[in-house]
Amino acid sequence: MSTTAAVRRIGARKAGRRTTRRTTGVGMSGGVAIALLGLVVCFAVLAPLLSPHDPNAVNLSGAYQGSSGAHLLGTDANGRDLLSRLVHGSRTALIGPFLVVVISTLLGAVLALAAVWFGGWFDQMVVRVVDAVFAFPGLLLAILATALFGSGLNAAVVALSIAYVPYIARIVRSAALRERSLPYIAALQVQGVHGLRIALRHILPNVGGLIVANATLAFGFALMDLAGLSFIGLGVQPPTSDWGAMVGTGMAGVLQQHPQEALFASALIVITVGAVNMLGDRLTERWEARS
Repeated sequence: MSTTAAVRRIGARKAGRRTTRRTTGVGMSGGVAIALLGLVVCFAVLAPLLSPHDPNAVNLSGAYQGSSGAHLLGTDANGRDLLSRLVHGSRTALIGPFLVVVISTLLGAVLALAAVWFGGWFDQMVVRVVDAVFAFPGLLLAILATALFGSGLNAAVVALSIAYVPYIARIVRSAALRERSLPYIAALQVQGVHGLRIALRHILPNVGGLIVANATLAFGFALMDLAGLSFIGLGVQPPTSDWGAMVGTGMAGVLQQHPQEALFASALIVITVGAVNMLGDRLTERWEARS
């Protein structure tokens, strides 16, 4: 076997072992979090089958009904079935944060790896741009975007994705710098392995666990930010059901002694974000223990 082949095989084995160790086993609390999130995802996927009524069907004569056989969780101010709206609302509650995390993680990871590999002026430029964007609060940037391009989920997702890039890039860059300094990377360079191949085949898999952990935590923040935008009327627009929007529209019911809409939607947001944060913490702890 040639020296080049041996070095590549050692690096591949190292990447495989470390990635496997860091992304498996999240403990009992992590298992509970995964179960809760799986349940929410099932609600979103099976929403048309689980909803007993049309979530947008208005029945003004049935406003603010209590729990009954026809409406298990009651109705809202427009007589719409709360259970159906909560189930359908899980779709927008998950799709928006998912898009934010995917876009920001891809951009942030690519920027971080490129900055680490090329170094020099390019690394410094990336760091300065990332720091400048990081100075703007994500929610404020999203509000500005909706003011310029109009209310809705699309503008909010794009704005939050840009705002979250520095968060991912800074963490990935730090881990990638440490990985790049290891002897096996220098050995691969000496053997003439292309830099892009080293970054994608060795550095990226070895920081993959950290990327997943921080993307998980970012999902929880994105869910809260998007729910906040919908609460103030800048996110998901009616009549589309959304947890954040339901908290906003349900505030009028709270003043009329009918808190169920705001209460149920808030509870789902808290439970989902809590489960996401719990899973993210377990993944981060496992990464730190194995690194």
